[in-house]
Amino acid sequence: MTDTASPSTSTSSADIEPAAATFAELGLRQELLDAVQASGYETPTPIQVQAIPPALEGRDVLGCAQTGTGKTAAFVLPMLQHFADNPASHSAVRGLILAPTRELAQQVERSVKRYGSRLSVEPLVIYGGASIGAQIDDLRFGCDVIVATPGRLLDHLERGTVDLSSVEVLVLDEADRMLDMGFIEDVKDIVKRTPKSRQTLLFSATVNSVLGLVHEMMRDPVLVQIGFEASAEGITEVIHPVDHAAKYGVLAHLLDEWGEEGQAIVFTRMKVTASQVCEFLQRKGVNADDLHGDKAQRDRERSLDGFRKREIRVLVATNVAARGLDIVGVTHVVNFDVPDDPKDYVHRVGRTARGDETGDAVTLMSTHEILLVKQIEKLMDKKVARRVVEGFEPSFPYAVEPEGPPPGAPDENAVRSRLGRGRRSR
Repeated sequence: MTDTASPSTSTSSADIEPAAATFAELGLRQELLDAVQASGYETPTPIQVQAIPPALEGRDVLGCAQTGTGKTAAFVLPMLQHFADNPASHSAVRGLILAPTRELAQQVERSVKRYGSRLSVEPLVIYGGASIGAQIDDLRFGCDVIVATPGRLLDHLERGTVDLSSVEVLVLDEADRMLDMGFIEDVKDIVKRTPKSRQTLLFSATVNSVLGLVHEMMRDPVLVQIGFEASAEGITEVIHPVDHAAKYGVLAHLLDEWGEEGQAIVFTRMKVTASQVCEFLQRKGVNADDLHGDKAQRDRERSLDGFRKREIRVLVATNVAARGLDIVGVTHVVNFDVPDDPKDYVHRVGRTARGDETGDAVTLMSTHEILLVKQIEKLMDKKVARRVVEGFEPSFPYAVEPEGPPPGAPDENAVRSRLGRGRRSR
């Protein structure tokens, strides 16, 4: 796309007007204000305050914010307002939202339906693992907004079952995650099928990782950057040093200590570990289920639905649930395994303390994970409190306040190489 500009030369968050007190002050239509109020939201978040006004003006927006800050509404509301203010003369796909995972795509589609409930906007979600024939039938029926994962949408484009030539607003949600998952070429191919005159809204947890996409796909973008590389307010974080073999016992002890109130998401690095932890908790009488890439789509949806309905107390998941899932009432996040990518820590713990809520983020750190924890603290520019769980004292030194790697520990590159193998099995 021509006429691109670096976001550093565009309007930054510092140039935006002071925070609005209400959604009405952002310039939204009454239908959208009613839908937002019906959803239970009263005050816009900082990313919404700063991203919605320029988006309503038709500007391209690069939004960077930590997870759990309301990014979905920041791009869905301006898109819906654009469609309402500019009715189409014929049926066509006017909006396209790309998301890295099925779960996030489903969640965004629900947001489009909820916020657009008082407008004549029909969304359709498309992702792999579902019947492509049924999706083709839905596409023939028609829709205004497509929410899709890149791989399956590209399948439809190659089959000629979807036409993006009328797209007016393109959204790349969790763009950095799509790059991490290897979707870069698919995304570029899809974007080429959309008009150059479109408005582009790109949201990411980081700026540097998506600069290539910004230069290639956006025109004079407004940069909105909120709470860069930090866990959200309202989250109490703690690290429990523990021997690796004792992690199961510590997890059971913590869940018992927290009681039956609230819900927890337990994150593991590998799919097999998620299954093992889930089976362990079930044997302990805990109402738990697991969520990872080896489960069939219908089983993943059943697990998420049960968790949302509070029928499941503990969800054990790989990083498939680390981004985008907005589930109210998650009181605890447990890093059973320390993530090998420091940014994943921020996204994991962001599953709790959504909106104005508070929550606890607990990390179980074994001796080989000390260096990974230090990388997380370096990224966030802060120390996370260490606390030994009584009865599960670790055998390794430097447990409470590590000043360096313990004797005999592998070097940092060796740790990342070994743990990186687990990332491919998510």
